[in-house]
Amino acid sequence: MKILLTNDDGIHASGIWAAARTLAEVGEVAVVAPDREQSGVGASMTLHSPLFVHSVPAEHAWAVQGTPADACILALENLVTPKPDLVVSGINRGSNLGWDVIVSGTVGAAVQGWVRGYPTIAISVGSVQAPRYQLAAQVVAHLARRLADAPEVSPAYFLNVNVPNEPADQIAGVKVTRLGGRAYGESVRSEESFGHRRYWISRNRPVLAGGDGTDIDASKSKYIGITPMGMAFSTTDERVEMVQGLVEGLPSGCRRRLTSPASGPHRRRRRLRTPPRFARRRLSGGADWIAALVDPSLASSS
Repeated sequence: MKILLTNDDGIHASGIWAAARTLAEVGEVAVVAPDREQSGVGASMTLHSPLFVHSVPAEHAWAVQGTPADACILALENLVTPKPDLVVSGINRGSNLGWDVIVSGTVGAAVQGWVRGYPTIAISVGSVQAPRYQLAAQVVAHLARRLADAPEVSPAYFLNVNVPNEPADQIAGVKVTRLGGRAYGESVRSEESFGHRRYWISRNRPVLAGGDGTDIDASKSKYIGITPMGMAFSTTDERVEMVQGLVEGLPSGCRRRLTSPASGPHRRRRRLRTPPRFARRRLSGGADWIAALVDPSLASSS
């Protein structure tokens, strides 16, 4: 098994090397990560300037002067051969819960693997201060082993894993979850600097809009949360009908071109490419196929 490992904390972060050590027991690991801290940049990529890459002392490791998404794209399209069987992003310093995955560089890098058809894991530990990486490293290695033997599905697996920053004996278990709501809010402070006012944005206001079955609720209860991910930014049919009412009054030529998803040709979904090793077979049962990855002796799903 070949594994691509990336992150958003940078090539020198402790978390990525904790993951590299345990994943090396599962397969061959290639590390491609940003050359500096890139937290909070989401899935942004560099399109208007060149990217530079340099190797680092570890074998099969490269630092990219770009975003986490840049690092993953370069790895999969150019740097890593043969192609990997699994993409792992992390271990991140700090949780990636609920809607916050939209701004997460850890998840943003993972998305680039998943949209290319690779099974993908984004993994984070729940503290920025003094994070404990050992348990998270064991969890990601365990999942990698299970994915190597798991039935092949299409689209491929995309798991967002959050491990509480607690000693292993204080972890309540493992839950298969769904995304919660907003986890943290922003605050803004300003200051004068050499005659100019400058502003700092910080994400330091806990909101933690969870609920039963969410990753936020699991984290609060000291459970490891494993969330099956996708790209369902679309909304409900009911909301589509509500928005249809907003187009009333537009020029008739515009209205003729506006159709609802139920009737328009864009209703069709583009299938994701899956590497040859992964057959196109879909499993039913919702979260059950994720729960099957978790060893019953290790945890219980909900």
